[in-house]
Amino acid sequence: MSEDSIQKTSRKRKRKNTPLSAVVVISLLVGGTTGGAVGWVASDLANGVSANSVKQENININPVDITPATETVAQIVQNVRPSVVSIRAEGNSGAGTGSGFIFKQDGYIVTNNHVVAPADNGGTLTVYLQDKTPYKAKLIGRNASYDLAVIKIEASGLKPVSIGNSDALNVGDLTVAFGSPLGLTGTVTAGIVSALNRPVTAGGQDDQSFISAIQTDAAINPGNSGGPLVNGQAQVVGVNSAIATLGSGGQTGSIGLGFAIPVNQAQRIVTEIINTGKSTTPIAGISIDSTFEGGGAKVAEVVAGGAASTTNLKAGEVITKINGEIVEDSTELIVAIRRNNPGDVITFTVKDSAGTLRVISLTLGSREES
Repeated sequence: MSEDSIQKTSRKRKRKNTPLSAVVVISLLVGGTTGGAVGWVASDLANGVSANSVKQENININPVDITPATETVAQIVQNVRPSVVSIRAEGNSGAGTGSGFIFKQDGYIVTNNHVVAPADNGGTLTVYLQDKTPYKAKLIGRNASYDLAVIKIEASGLKPVSIGNSDALNVGDLTVAFGSPLGLTGTVTAGIVSALNRPVTAGGQDDQSFISAIQTDAAINPGNSGGPLVNGQAQVVGVNSAIATLGSGGQTGSIGLGFAIPVNQAQRIVTEIINTGKSTTPIAGISIDSTFEGGGAKVAEVVAGGAASTTNLKAGEVITKINGEIVEDSTELIVAIRRNNPGDVITFTVKDSAGTLRVISLTLGSREES
């Protein structure tokens, strides 16, 4: 399967005899969904391992590096809430509700791709401002790989959010989540950054997204999708996208494991969509053996004419690191690639069949999405 559309659909792993109630799954946060839109459930976290066996990571925090909140939560809410909207998408595939935030004062709004998906192919999008004024919205563009979309309403003088720097986040920093969980508009919850660069897969088989996510324990639930995750300076640092739940059937609500798309990744996609109606996703020009169960990501094919075709990377070799960071499986590889931009030069540490390691460099190509 080409890296242009890698999906872990054929991975087969042995699972322990774990009670279904203990399995952690990732669910997208679309709320009030009916009809065909019910299919928005993502792959198991850590490939289906039980909640008790999820690998623990040692996180070292230097208190000097933590950016203190400069505003109280109440002040943050006062600043941000006027910029948060509710969204209802309706179409032949069903209907659902989600959230979004005003990106530009002339009506451009950022949300998740899966929030607007029910309105694809002739459906309708309705945006409700904080004062519940409804507007018909137009889809400007979407990127399923990053689970992002931009819509627009005919309005002016709106209050856009202030954009922060997600790369400056530290574990333990304050986070505030905004949105409309279960249709409850204007909901605000607070927590901290629980982890950074958490590899998360979400979405359906045909439009699966791979997110290098901000993990937070701020309570977010179905309907929070597309809403902003804000730091202690009332700046947007993430786009709420998914949650982990305990259970095997459907969405069961927050257990303190929420995931947001870092705004530094989102801003490039959003800006491209506003400027051109389209956006680009970085690709390495390889396909991955999704049945491989060893450490790293095994190359199934080097795509002719792709980015990796100019290197000496060969099918059957295993990528163990990207830019010096350990790669444990194909999901981590894809997520790490998508932390970069098209045209960026990256390095792979590669192990051949004899166990010999070498480092190769390549310039990422791109795939256009709209």
